[in-house]
Order: sequence, then C-alpha cells, then structure tokens
Amino acid sequence: MEMVKRINRQAAVLLIVVALFSALFDWKRMPLGVLVGGLLALANLKGIHWGVNAMIRPGTANVAKGRLIVFSFFRLMVMFVVLAILLYLHLINIFGVLIGLTIVFVLILKEGLVASKNL
Repeated sequence: MEMVKRINRQAAVLLIVVALFSALFDWKRMPLGVLVGGLLALANLKGIHWGVNAMIRPGTANVAKGRLIVFSFFRLMVMFVVLAILLYLHLINIFGVLIGLTIVFVLILKEGLVASKNL
C-alpha cells in the first residue's frame, strides 16, 4: 500500500507538470489527454492492487481468481469506453493519453526497482 501511495504522489506532480508543458503544443486537448491517461493508469494500478490483495488473503484464493479475471476484463472495458467516448468527442489527444500512461508505467517500474533493492 505504501508503494501505491508513493506512486500516486509522484504521478500527481509529474502529470500536472507534463500537462502544463504539453499545453505549449496543443493547448486544448493535449493537457487533458495527459491527465486522463495518467488517471486511468492510476485507477488501473489501484484495481490491480485490490485484486492481488484479494488473491493472497488466506482462504480466498479460488474465489479471488475468478473475480480477478472478471474484474480485470471489466477494468479494460471501462478504460476502452472512457477513451472511446473522449476521443469521439475530440476532447483528448491520443498522444497525450499515451504520455500519461507512460509516465505512470515508468513510475511503477522505478518504484518496483527501488523496492527490489531494499529486499
């Protein structure tokens, strides 16, 4: 849980800075795309954290595996629908979304490396 909190704090700062910087390129859609991509990635991370915690809880492994598969598919569909609607309405830039997703992904990798070195 501590790692997820650190990732959330670092991502909030980085996403805001990058969104402000990206306003120089496409001032209408790029900053919102960066923020939406980052928020979707953080929500997905929280869902993964919830699913893994449910799976490692004693006595719930068999039930949690099925729920984890269903919940993972549900998260994927929600992300797809949100992105499709925002893209259809021309509210976000797809490159901004990819930048936001990449920022959170790199932070997850960095925090994973830091945690592995502390073991």
